[in-house]
Amino acid sequence: MTDAPERAVVPVTLTGTHVTLAPLAQVHAADLAAQVGDLHRLWYTPIPSPEGMPAEIDRRLNLADMVPFAVLTPDGTAVGMTTYMNIDQTLPRVEIGSTWLGARVQRGPVNTEAKRLMLAHAFDTLGCPAVEFRTHAMNHQSRRAIERLGAKLDGILRSHMRMPNGTLRDTAVYSIAAPEWPATRAHLDWQLVRPR
Repeated sequence: MTDAPERAVVPVTLTGTHVTLAPLAQVHAADLAAQVGDLHRLWYTPIPSPEGMPAEIDRRLNLADMVPFAVLTPDGTAVGMTTYMNIDQTLPRVEIGSTWLGARVQRGPVNTEAKRLMLAHAFDTLGCPAVEFRTHAMNHQSRRAIERLGAKLDGILRSHMRMPNGTLRDTAVYSIAAPEWPATRAHLDWQLVRPR
């Protein structure tokens, strides 16, 4: 493919009204540590502890198939992380995952706009035929959020991976295919401007 370098999944800054997704860096560690609260105690999703934040940033930056972002509010405060992961550069195809947001910005426009920006970049710039989302089958809050985006359940991978606490995770796999992107985009745009 002659245009592969232009379409490669590389660190990029994506900016909207409510959020900027910036390449993750150690400069975000203090803000992120302050946002975690008790989220790192959830048993069904791996979220770094405040003291583990620098190591988690290094881990994400050193994985070859991951392009991590810091989720920033308009004032530049890092309030969470999200990533393109399990990247297939040749197709190209990405999974959007390893996302967490501080409690104060959950259930508002931050996650909706972050996903809107990432999906637009994946479909409109990278030319992905599909974008995937995965979560623990028991993470009902995450599953509802993924479904609100317009993603469709592809299936459940049973006993798919071992969690840090030793339990086996059933993984719910969702995706949005390129032909579905125009309707999904319109839906997300409406979610961002609808009266509340």
